[in-house]
Amino acid sequence: LGWRPVPVVSSAIGWLARSQEPVMEQLLIGRGPATRDEAAFERALYVIRRRAERWAVAEGTQADPTWFAIASCSARTVVYKGMLKADQLSEYFPDLSDPGMESALALVHSRYSTNTLPQWGLAQPFHLLAHNGEINTLQGNVNWLRARQPRMRSAVLKDDLAKVTPLEFEGLSDSAVLDQALELLVRAGRILPHALLMLVPEAYEGRDDLDPALRAFYQYHRCLVEPWDGPASIAFSDGTLIGATLDRNGLRPSRYVITHDDMVVMASEVGVLPIPPEEVRRKGRLQPGKMFLVDTGSGRIIGDDEFKAEISRRQPYQLWVEQNHLGLDDLPEPEAPPEPDPSGLLPRQQAFGYTWEDLFRVLLPMAQDGKEPVSSMGNDTPLAVLSRRSQLLYNYFKQMFAQVTNPPIDPIREKIVMNTESLLGCEANLLDETPEHARLLRLESPTLHDADLARIRALRRPGFEVRTLSMLFDRAAGEGGLADAMERLCAEASEAVQGGATILVLSDRGVDAEHVPVPALLATAGVHHHLIRAGLRTRCGLVIETGEAREVHHFALLIGYGASAVNPYMVFETFRGLARDRMLLDPQGNPLDPSQAVKNYATSIDQGLLKIFSKMGISTLMSYRGAQIFEAIGLNRDLVARYFTGTPSRIEGIGLDVVAQESLRRHEVAFPGVPVPEEPELDGGGELMWRRRGEHHMWNPETIQKLQHAVKKAEFASYKEFAHASNDESRQLCTLRGLL
Repeated sequence: LGWRPVPVVSSAIGWLARSQEPVMEQLLIGRGPATRDEAAFERALYVIRRRAERWAVAEGTQADPTWFAIASCSARTVVYKGMLKADQLSEYFPDLSDPGMESALALVHSRYSTNTLPQWGLAQPFHLLAHNGEINTLQGNVNWLRARQPRMRSAVLKDDLAKVTPLEFEGLSDSAVLDQALELLVRAGRILPHALLMLVPEAYEGRDDLDPALRAFYQYHRCLVEPWDGPASIAFSDGTLIGATLDRNGLRPSRYVITHDDMVVMASEVGVLPIPPEEVRRKGRLQPGKMFLVDTGSGRIIGDDEFKAEISRRQPYQLWVEQNHLGLDDLPEPEAPPEPDPSGLLPRQQAFGYTWEDLFRVLLPMAQDGKEPVSSMGNDTPLAVLSRRSQLLYNYFKQMFAQVTNPPIDPIREKIVMNTESLLGCEANLLDETPEHARLLRLESPTLHDADLARIRALRRPGFEVRTLSMLFDRAAGEGGLADAMERLCAEASEAVQGGATILVLSDRGVDAEHVPVPALLATAGVHHHLIRAGLRTRCGLVIETGEAREVHHFALLIGYGASAVNPYMVFETFRGLARDRMLLDPQGNPLDPSQAVKNYATSIDQGLLKIFSKMGISTLMSYRGAQIFEAIGLNRDLVARYFTGTPSRIEGIGLDVVAQESLRRHEVAFPGVPVPEEPELDGGGELMWRRRGEHHMWNPETIQKLQHAVKKAEFASYKEFAHASNDESRQLCTLRGLL
């Protein structure tokens, strides 16, 4: 119908906001005969907006991906926002002071961003929500959302779905991305609170008092989408419904007041509006995972229990889950796999980089106590890229952790909100609901025993097909063999999924004198991202059968780059080998059964993973899977861009050729091409503590002796000797600053 310039008073805002002040105009759109239904009109406006946004992305520049933004395009809501403080809003936008501007509801966001620089286009609220918090799993959520888009079909949007997808995330904040995902679910047919419960569910796994129908509702929707996890207070509105919800841990405050004249005020604290106490009818705080909902259409407040009881019974979710969900206990007992040749244990351990330290300082304590070994803080060994010793690929990655406004979780006292359950199988269309959506295999732990994997391999049920792909390459191919193996592995993964496979087992069993293992992390991340790019990722689950993974950090990386489960078969072989040598003992010195050692080890891995999740403020394995919450140090851009897409890598280093050299070097130690006079034995290691001929430590006998001598003699000259030995890091290349 026409355009209207938005009246603004530029003098009401600061100089920084004025320097970036955009031109704002309102487009007036009339309702045609094909959109007499209000919901249909909202969908049509959504399609119009998305087409304009996609055009803007195509026309824009990477230097400024938000040069164009549509604050709102709705017949129910209108958004006024910018780089403003709350008290500047009405002065900057005279429309808001106009007597003709009336509304039964208002949603206001007044908080500066903590993880992105302020921008006019990224000011809140967005189209459906305002969000106070951080989405810690954002990278994984974006990857999974991209992966699901090729399979999306909508009976509501129909052909318009192709006009609104793919969604764009470049340059957007976590809140803006969450808003995009939420809006797609709503415009495809779900009501706003339902869609929000899918993305930000409450903690239900450890609660015995939960309504079975509601539990089934969450279990069903977990098959469609992983939780968007992190501290969050989310206020939302579609113009008729308005409400708020908290994350499962309640890590952001929200308080509400209801007056006698039925005014409802909810904010992060009390006192945002001057309401006399005698006018307050009810007040309280929003609890973790709960929802506060007001329906302005019916003029009533809908309680959390009432709404969830109704939404959880809209479909027979409980029946669908009971009929389609599988657990390992539902699978038949398989034939026992043949025992590997004990005489080949040592060379296989060497090929995977095992050391004496791994056996007796890492694995044995885990087998004995069911806990991750405790070490002192600090690390005085070189970065992997600077080390003179062969390094596993895992060592080039560092875990990120929660900082500033993003609190960690206590995995011991807050265990009720955390879990390590995982799902395996083919995901269905995110925008639909059918019984088959729940046809997935549920694993209580990501650590698979050998018998568990045998059960999965023997699975013969509709909707499940297991395919094993080899993670080996020929030794004779040399360095180039690794790149060829990755090409083959990715191609085989695509072919298998297109052929109907719903569970891919990436296996490095079969290591011998002629076959070298591909680093399991490289294979996992490479296949994961290849399938995302091919639009096939959600059609299969990834299981990693590897002799390489043994530490909690290894499991975290494999899961963080897309694995649903890991079978560390070499660890279990090692326990049996220690038992044969009478070295698998409990803390009291009595023989420890290998099967009990395996159980204790799996428990320690689960507990260690929960600690890692908690440091980033993440509660569930499903949220952590594919989240890539790591930084690479010492890997070059080409390697990261191709196989670890989206991972920060500020300090470059080695490429795929050196990764291949490391693998071949370990294989040469295990299977030497010429006879070696010495009796073969495991390398000592020296990573956790100083050992002669082991990894270099900045705190070593020389530096410690010089420090002790300086303290005892109280001689400055002796101290200078200690300082020189300690500070001369460039000699050993331990740290980045040592290179300067």
